[in-house]
Amino acid sequence: MSNSEQQDSKDFCSTAEAAEMLGVAPKTIQVWVEAGALQAWKTVGGHRRIVMSSINDMLAGRAGVLPKSTERPIRKRTQKILIVDDDPALLLAYESEMSTWSLPLQVLKALDGFDAMIQIGQQDPDILVTDLSMTGMDGFRMISRLHNNPASRLRIIVVTGLDPATVSLLGLPSDIHVLPKPVQLTDLRAVIEGMLSL
Repeated sequence: MSNSEQQDSKDFCSTAEAAEMLGVAPKTIQVWVEAGALQAWKTVGGHRRIVMSSINDMLAGRAGVLPKSTERPIRKRTQKILIVDDDPALLLAYESEMSTWSLPLQVLKALDGFDAMIQIGQQDPDILVTDLSMTGMDGFRMISRLHNNPASRLRIIVVTGLDPATVSLLGLPSDIHVLPKPVQLTDLRAVIEGMLSL
């Protein structure tokens, strides 16, 4: 390897190496790249190469949070995540899966928008994961009410079986993550990990 190639290799790293440096899952790195939070390019073989300067910028933004010995982020405070779906079995499945993630999360559950609004008022959750099509108050009405409250700091993830054209027509706010239902739990975890890392 020439000196220039050695220098170039220090300017980039693989997705796995970036995940190790930032203390997150490789899937989270992929989500951050797609969202533009990390700069990257793809090799001819389709492998991502993450720009080291963008990783260093992210690490610098966490100054004082990373322990020098491991370069892994110290876990932040436990955050409350409220899951809203009118299928009790699905709520239990979400809760069971999230309990295996080793993330600083306290899981709350609600069966519809009315129940969720009560819990939001009482529990003040940090993240909301909700279906759109529910009996009682549906997800659209609930989200509309939340976005009309300027004091709301809730980060919202929608998991829906509705097709993208219908969701777009009904007009969700642009800052909401939308995932298809049935959701790939690795995708859901990646989005949640990204929110916890902000």
